Order: sequence, then C-alpha cells, then structure tokens
Amino acid sequence: MKFLLLIFCSIIFISCSHTIKLAVPEVFKEQATVLPVAGSKKNKMKFGEFATTKIKRGVHVSSDGYSRVFFLENLLLNQIGLQKLDNVEKEKANFSFLLSDGKLTTNVIAKERELKKSVGLKILGQKGIFSEYQRLQEYSYIFSALITIDNGSNNWELLMSNIYDRKKDTVKSLITIIKPDDNGLATNGKDTIFIKGVTLKETEGPNGKKGKMPIKMLGGYELSTTDGVIAIVDIIGANVWFYNELEDVDRLTVAAIATAIFARRVNNSAW
Repeated sequence: MKFLLLIFCSIIFISCSHTIKLAVPEVFKEQATVLPVAGSKKNKMKFGEFATTKIKRGVHVSSDGYSRVFFLENLLLNQIGLQKLDNVEKEKANFSFLLSDGKLTTNVIAKERELKKSVGLKILGQKGIFSEYQRLQEYSYIFSALITIDNGSNNWELLMSNIYDRKKDTVKSLITIIKPDDNGLATNGKDTIFIKGVTLKETEGPNGKKGKMPIKMLGGYELSTTDGVIAIVDIIGANVWFYNELEDVDRLTVAAIATAIFARRVNNSAW
C-alpha cells in the first residue's frame, strides 16, 4: 500500500509542476493536422468538421463479490486474526451515437466489459486501506464497437483488449499494476486499421525542462495501416491527429474510432 501511495504522490507532484503531453513524432506532425476535441469524455463531442449526436448510454453496471470461500485455510488463519479472500469485480457499459462530417453519417454501437479476480488477506476486526491486501490473479478488458457508414460500404468492426494472467506472468512481484496495453484493430473485411497504445515517457515543465514519468501511463493510441501511421488519438490533451492524405470516408472512419475511444466509461484511462 505504501508503494501505491508513493506512486500516487509522485504523479500528483508531476501533474502540478509539469505539463503532461503525448509526444507526437515530428515527422508525423509535418504531414498531419491536429483537431482539438471539444466535449471529450462527455455526452456530446465536436472536433473540426465532425460532430456527434447526444451519446446514448445504457446502464453502467459494477459488481463486487466473492467467488469462493477458503474454508479449510481460514480455520487456521482465523486463529491468528487473518482471513483469506477471493474477490471478483465485474464492470460493463454500453453506448451508441451518430457521428457526421456534414456529408456522411456513421452509426457507432459500442460495449465495454472488464473482469478482475484477486486473492487477498484481511485483518479481522480492522477497517481501512491497510487492513486488507489483495493480489491480482486475472484481468480482462474487452472493448468492441460496430461502425456503420451510410454510404453503403462495408461495416467496420472494432475490437480492443487487455488480458492478464498471473500464471503466465514471469515477474513475480507482490504488487501488480495492469499495463496500459489495450491494443486492437478495426476492420471492414477488406481494410484493417491497427490500434496500438502509446505510453507517456516524459513530462515537460513550464520552462521546457523535460522530466521522467515514475510509471508507464497511457497517453493515447496510434492508428496505422500496412502503409504507415494514419492518425494519433491523444487522450491526455484531447486531440486527434489526422494524416493529411486521408480521403473523406477514411477520415470519418478514424473520427468514429477516436470518438468511441473518448466515450468509454469503464476504461477511462485518460484524465
């Protein structure tokens, strides 16, 4: 717990003394245009020629409970004031919206699913953050969306995921921090856009001085095809960078993917 508090204090200090920015490669900047997203993470967004309708959200469900009881182990552990726990946390959310560039409109229907399983020890008769220790055993996050453009072209299917299994983890640490690795792709059966998470590595102070992040943090996503990078979604600064040579329908597809990422509630990795 002290380790987590130290990280939290370090992040707060850096946030106050530095401007946290996603490092966009200069080579890409020279060939791209950036559009600030107004209403990022809210129920209506607009950037450049793109605007959404009000985002319709289903019930955001979160549950926390125990999947099994360690009866035999707890017969002994209870004698020394401890109890073994097996905790399961589930969270899910759905949303949909229309996005238009003034010419074409796309319909986006998305859903998120997250599952965490952990085993821990609890000090009997005590409360507070130091009365219980849990060690993550399994984690899964799945984000999917169906993107339909009203020009009669094939639908796009988006899928992003992040999976962790302690049994396959070669680093046997006491504290497990889920890496920001929710990567994925979008495809219409003919073309594919690859989506890769980009982590923050540096901070920038008011005087331009560079600093290092204490831990890896998700800063955005790089969208690419086999021909190279076509867009960057900056979730820290709430910007979308478009490669200048994209056709209008491709820009709309990228904009739909970016807006869906900003609209997430279960995995709101940004700030």
